Amino acid sequence: MAQFVRRTSLIVVACFFIGAGIPILLYHADATGVTMILTGLFLTIVFVSIAMLAAGITRDKAKGIGLSILLWLYFSLIFDALVLFFLFQFQDYPLERAMVFFSFLNPIDLGRIQILLQMDISALMGYTGAIFREFFGNYIGVLLSFFGLLIWIVVPLTWSLKKFSKKDL
Repeated sequence: MAQFVRRTSLIVVACFFIGAGIPILLYHADATGVTMILTGLFLTIVFVSIAMLAAGITRDKAKGIGLSILLWLYFSLIFDALVLFFLFQFQDYPLERAMVFFSFLNPIDLGRIQILLQMDISALMGYTGAIFREFFGNYIGVLLSFFGLLIWIVVPLTWSLKKFSKKDL
């Protein structure tokens, strides 16, 4: 199973690099471009490992696809809505440390913060990005977000490998 995960990740990463990495290197070959490519590669592997976990948890193909779509929807849309709801409900309290913690709960948010910290565009960072920058600064923030993405790769992947080793295929 580990070989299957490696091959799948390698194929998807190669597709991402051909489709996005080469054009980025051709038109924007600097530190920001490399950060964008690395972040995209990390996010690709993160979601391959999350998809493998969804496949390991469910028995039925349709349920696995549905769970994968639900997780994608959560990470791309619902998470930001929950953060905004949390911010508006507790706006009278200091939430800076909680927002730093919440930003590590979403790999897409980590990738967004990472690219914006590298580009140093404070106007586009949003609340979580601005707090992330305030707490850690640019370079430490980029390194911590890479570390957070690495955790997002390792944890679902090891969990899915354990699930697949117990599963009767």
